[in-house]
Amino acid sequence: ILSSQNDHPVLLIDELDRADEEFEAFLLEILSDFQVSIPEIGTVKATHKPLVVITSNRTRDIHDALKRRCLYHWIDYPDLEKEKQIIRARIPRIEESLVVQVAGFMQTIRREDLMKKPGISETLDWAEALLKLNQGVLDQQIVEQTLGCILKYREDIQKFRSSIWTDPDKRSQLLAACQITPC
Repeated sequence: ILSSQNDHPVLLIDELDRADEEFEAFLLEILSDFQVSIPEIGTVKATHKPLVVITSNRTRDIHDALKRRCLYHWIDYPDLEKEKQIIRARIPRIEESLVVQVAGFMQTIRREDLMKKPGISETLDWAEALLKLNQGVLDQQIVEQTLGCILKYREDIQKFRSSIWTDPDKRSQLLAACQITPC
């Protein structure tokens, strides 16, 4: 608010769902009146209304009063081509064959009924880990060893090992999508 007195700022409130309810109540004043009351200073009002971007990962529900002051936009997982572009842009030293395999694997695994589907951050973390392990291509063994990079719940890892990896149709789909040669 203070910096918006002279400029046209953008205010990013990232992962609001991780903040407490008191912070949400504090935001109501900011989003309603573009001002904030500070006991030691008084009320500070924005001269120029900032563009406010709020993100949420849906770990808890945001209060309706706050939602009413917002426009909602869902950002879905990227499609295959976009995911490959993101990998290339963020990890320029990665081999194209690994880009294709990682993106194909992630696109396929997200179709499964998992507690937490891996996002683009997991894709990038996994690709970085594979590079640090000097992996130029995926194989079944390295996938198995690095599952913790992409699946964040024990139940999801167990499901992958007990049904996805062992179901012949799902396994062949996954191997084909990421161009892994079966062992």
